[in-house]
Amino acid sequence: MKTRTRFAPSPTGRMHVGNLRTALYAYLIAKHDGGDFLLRIEDTDQERFVEGAVEIIYRTMQETGLIHDEGPDKDGGVGPYVQSERQAAGIYMEYAKKLIEKGEAYYCFCDEERLNTLKTKVGEDGKEIRVYDKHCLHLSKEEIEANLAAGKPFVIRQNNPTTGTTTFHDEIYGDITVENAELDDMVLIKSDGFPTYNFANVVDDHLMGITHVVRGNEYLSSSPKYNRLYDAFGWEVPVYVHCPLITDETHKKLSKRSGHSSFEDLLEQGFVTEAVVNFVALLGWSPEDNEEIMSLDDLIRKFDYRRINKSPAVFDYAKLKWMNGEYIKKMDDEAYLKLAMPYVEAAVKRDVDKEKIAMMVKSRIEVFTEIPEKVAFFEEVPEYDNALYENKKAKCDPEKALALLKEVLPLLEGTDDFSNDGLFSLLSAFGAEKEYKTNFIMWPIRTALSGLAMTPGGATELMSVLGKEESLQRIQKAIEKLS
Repeated sequence: MKTRTRFAPSPTGRMHVGNLRTALYAYLIAKHDGGDFLLRIEDTDQERFVEGAVEIIYRTMQETGLIHDEGPDKDGGVGPYVQSERQAAGIYMEYAKKLIEKGEAYYCFCDEERLNTLKTKVGEDGKEIRVYDKHCLHLSKEEIEANLAAGKPFVIRQNNPTTGTTTFHDEIYGDITVENAELDDMVLIKSDGFPTYNFANVVDDHLMGITHVVRGNEYLSSSPKYNRLYDAFGWEVPVYVHCPLITDETHKKLSKRSGHSSFEDLLEQGFVTEAVVNFVALLGWSPEDNEEIMSLDDLIRKFDYRRINKSPAVFDYAKLKWMNGEYIKKMDDEAYLKLAMPYVEAAVKRDVDKEKIAMMVKSRIEVFTEIPEKVAFFEEVPEYDNALYENKKAKCDPEKALALLKEVLPLLEGTDDFSNDGLFSLLSAFGAEKEYKTNFIMWPIRTALSGLAMTPGGATELMSVLGKEESLQRIQKAIEKLS
């Protein structure tokens, strides 16, 4: 069979890194095998629906290059691809009633008051859940028909066995067996007529011909119930690929509080889309050759889902920054300037060559948001201590710096060639005449121009950008400060 995978997000806000990884892995599995990648919008949880979230999904998929072959905007013949539209078409109720006919599901008319009296147990997430006691399973046909005729609210529940075991296979975790006594009779159709996620995804995956299901390992505990649904319908169970949990550096589940849990968070923090995709691919997976910097095409070629790890993946922010820096260095200048210039223009208002400033920091930043801090001195020299002129390597101190700046000021005043090459030749000749080492000349000048210990360019490069008038003013102020 042709490999068919899907990404089925809920439109509840920004795309979490875990969801992006699910989309990426599903995409890579399909494309590695020359198969189809589907997009399905799971909007059946109306209470969590966020206005504009569907647009975020489309935009994120487009920006990351995870282009779907079928979806709401690309009908491949198995639509609709939006669950609310499928619900309106009666698809889920039709299949729920088929299960009722088979004795695999039943109507439940219990109200909230009765449900609140049921026993509870603690789920894997630590929350208490009610265990349904199959009360409505024993209603007679006449009672059910009377309740339906009277318009009494109902849900439809799965009828799970209470004895024996259920075994399912996951490609990452192997064979997992659970006691059927642990399987609650989960709700398939809610009282508002909408299907639960657990029911809708099984029906949709089958009807859409999905061969491989990729999701987070928090759904492992629900998989036996899914398998029982597949078996009840007589459908083939897809290949399950459950991905490990993503944690922060403290090994807690990556949450919004971390500040970098969504794709849009990362873009706002100055990360490059390609670097984010590369990094997310490595959250729980690695290629056979252990290569770390990979394009999307590289990932498609190398991706083998059997190499996904079981253990939690740590979101290493420092590693992402390093990786992003590597991507920035390799960017072509036009693409780089398009992203970098807004940051430079926000920090430097004076009339100078801002593109040149942007290129000066290209190899010195890991994220674009570092640019303002590194270039702000072009706008104004920050307050600094004269101790900054102290440099053992340059054999310089504040006293020697003052003398040097007084010597070079008239030299610079006397030249109109403020190009980088012209200034370097001028100061090199001056150094040869005075028997000064280059570092001894450049250190105090660069400090006077920037007020910083580290700058994106050397002294002559900074002067060529600042221009003659501004450079001389800054050197004059430094002489006054050192005096």
